[in-house]
Amino acid sequence: MSGALHLIAGKIAAGKSTLSAALAAETGGLVLAEDHWLPTLYPAQITSLEDYLRESARFRAAIAPLLVDLLRRGLTVILDFPANTVASRTWMRGLADAAGITATLHFLDLPDDVCRQRLHARNAAGTHAYQASDAEFDQFTAHFAPPRADEGFVIIRHQAS
Repeated sequence: MSGALHLIAGKIAAGKSTLSAALAAETGGLVLAEDHWLPTLYPAQITSLEDYLRESARFRAAIAPLLVDLLRRGLTVILDFPANTVASRTWMRGLADAAGITATLHFLDLPDDVCRQRLHARNAAGTHAYQASDAEFDQFTAHFAPPRADEGFVIIRHQAS
């Protein structure tokens, strides 16, 4: 019995959390949302890209054995983590490899202007754990690397409708 691992690549405000919730409803899977855990574990400590990278790496190191165990036990896990860089996806593929499965990577392929518009609406609503500025959007987007077929995932591409 092996589980399923769903990952999501998409820029800020592309809809990663929305897709995670839809996948959980469809599969009965468990959503693990980094945007919930990081501010809870490291309150007011993540104020820059460098802070995010450091604390995210600590969290990922701590949670990895649990994720592999859940997958080996046959659970479906939806990682609501940004699978936006090759390094991040390599870590995620390592989870799947350790569990003996192939992960599905959902690529939210939306233009920057759509993501930025959604970000402004999300910031105005105040419903998200992080309020990102346009400068932060640009900084994170500069590091975004679209997934490639040779990375070892089943890739499902989602585009704006």
